[in-house]
This record gives sequence, C-alpha cells and structure tokens, in this order.
Amino acid sequence: MNASEHTVRARRPRAAVMADVGRLAGVSHQTVSRVINGSASVRPETRQRVIAAMRELGYRPNSVARALATGRTNTLGVVGFDTTLYGPASTLFGIERAAHEAGYFMIVASLEALNRSSVTDAIERLRIHGVDGILVIAPHQEVADALAYAPIDVPLVAAEAGPVDVVPVVAVDQFAGAVIATRHLLDLGHQSVWHISGPSEWLESRERVDGWRQTLRAAGADPPPVLAGDWSARSGYDLGRRLSRDPAVTAIFAANDQMALGVLRAMHEAGREIPGNISVVGFDDVPESPYFTPPLTTVRQDFIEVGSRSLRLLVRMISGGERLPPSSRVQPELIVRASTTVARA
Repeated sequence: MNASEHTVRARRPRAAVMADVGRLAGVSHQTVSRVINGSASVRPETRQRVIAAMRELGYRPNSVARALATGRTNTLGVVGFDTTLYGPASTLFGIERAAHEAGYFMIVASLEALNRSSVTDAIERLRIHGVDGILVIAPHQEVADALAYAPIDVPLVAAEAGPVDVVPVVAVDQFAGAVIATRHLLDLGHQSVWHISGPSEWLESRERVDGWRQTLRAAGADPPPVLAGDWSARSGYDLGRRLSRDPAVTAIFAANDQMALGVLRAMHEAGREIPGNISVVGFDDVPESPYFTPPLTTVRQDFIEVGSRSLRLLVRMISGGERLPPSSRVQPELIVRASTTVARA
C-alpha cells in the first residue's frame, strides 16, 4: 500500500456498529438487537429512539449475523411459470409488493418446463439459498402434482391453484366466477351459452368449465360442446369464426379476455353485431378490456389480493409454525360493460 492509499483509507469513516447505535439511543446493544429482529417486548418510544439513532448513524444491520442469531434470512422464494401471462404476472406483483411491506426480500425461480422434477428442483435450489418460506404460483396440474412431493421442513403456500390437502392455497374462486358469467347471460334471456375454455391442464380452466356447465344444467339447458382454446387471442379468433357461422349462437363465455378479444374480431368480420346479435363475456378484466370494441363485460380477478394474501399466509406460517393453515378463496366480481345485452326475441 502506498502513502496516498493509506491516507484515503485512514480518512474513510468507520461503519457504525450496534454498540454505537445503543450509545446514541441510550440503550443496551441487546435492546438494539431486539428492535432489529422485530421483538414485541420493546416499548414503542424506545423502538423509535433506536430507529432514529440507526438513521442518524447510517447503520445497516448485518444480515448474515442476524440470520445466525435468529435462524431466519428474511428472504422468501417464489416458484413461477410463464409470468408473461396476465394472471401469473399480476399475482407475482402482488407477492412482491406484500413482501416489501413485510420486510422480506424475494428470490424468484422461473420454470421453463412444467414437470415434477423441474418444480422440486426449483424448490430445492431455493432451500439451498436459505429462504424462510416458499410461494409457488401453481395454476397448472403438473405444478400442483409436484407439491405432493415437496419437503415438509420449509413453509410452503400455493397461489392461484393447487392441492388443498397438501399445502395451503390462496386462489380466486374460479367456479364462482364462471357461475356469475354464465348466469349473467342467462338472465339476459339467452337460451344457452357457448364456452371457449383454456387448456385442460390448467386447473383454473377446469373450474371455469365446471361452473359454466353446472349453471346451464341448473337452468335446464343442455351445455354445448366445450371449445378448447390456448389463452391466446388467436385461438379465440379461430373458434369465434366457427361460432359466427351458427345463427343459433347468441351468447359466448370466453375463459379469458384475450380469447374474448379474438371472438370480438371474428364476429366483426362475419358481420355479427356485438351485442346486438351475440353477447360476449370474458374473464380476468385485463387493463385493456374497457377499451375493446365494444368494451368487454368480464369477470374481475383480484390477483393483487391473491398475491398479498398468500404472502401474509406464508409469513404467518413462518412466524407461528403452523404446518397447514386453512386455504383461502378470493371472490371474483362481474364487471358489466357494453359487450352484453338482452337477447333478441
């Protein structure tokens, strides 16, 4: 080391340590430690004094030392798949926001393939990183099946869908969403409702099919054949073209807004007026749905609430040591816009 380097290092201020914070706040370093670790035994005024001293000194807790002392890293793992889709991406955003508010960092493992080994490998990688708990965004059957083989020594919660008898699940009530969509069209006087579903391996898609089918049967209507899409606007367009050629079709329930958008385009090209000739309902309430032509009637899913509630449930498991707290269902909401109207006589 030359003289100039020695001078620069000598002038650099020493980083504050816990004892410095204690001296400034007039408390012991044990009290500072309890404040850092969120102990409820510290009086509010003392806590505020310690926090003020930490800010004044620019003190940053040593995360490694805290992890060794508490056995926790304040880090959570998230396993996700295809977060380019609106639902999983919005759920992940809700988890991230809730984690930040709860004082947790996040590590996200995004899967390229959906199978048991890829899911269990992702969970194992997160365990190696020492996460306190893991959230799995699990709308797919393969992911749900893999959770049955997940380790039991780390708190685990599934968001969107999953095997409720294996791990706690926080999800929108997809069955109820399909019921209110189908019931809305029947209440407008439509004799039947055609359904464009999502892929059958998606648990949400299956629940929407069940809700649609049971609502029609309860109304005394025979359910038409399910038309399977792939969540894309293109699949909705292709299936919409097929339905546009049948004059008996007056109501369509699409399992997401993107496929509903494809239906709107197909009907427009075929000269089938919406909602004059055909009423269309979507699912999700994506931000663009009020700006479709016409604005889309749809079922709103509160993905932010799903993410936030699943994070809170996981933190509860970490803090209280609950192995399998009850699952939670978020209720959907029908948003009526201009794509549905009373059926023509």
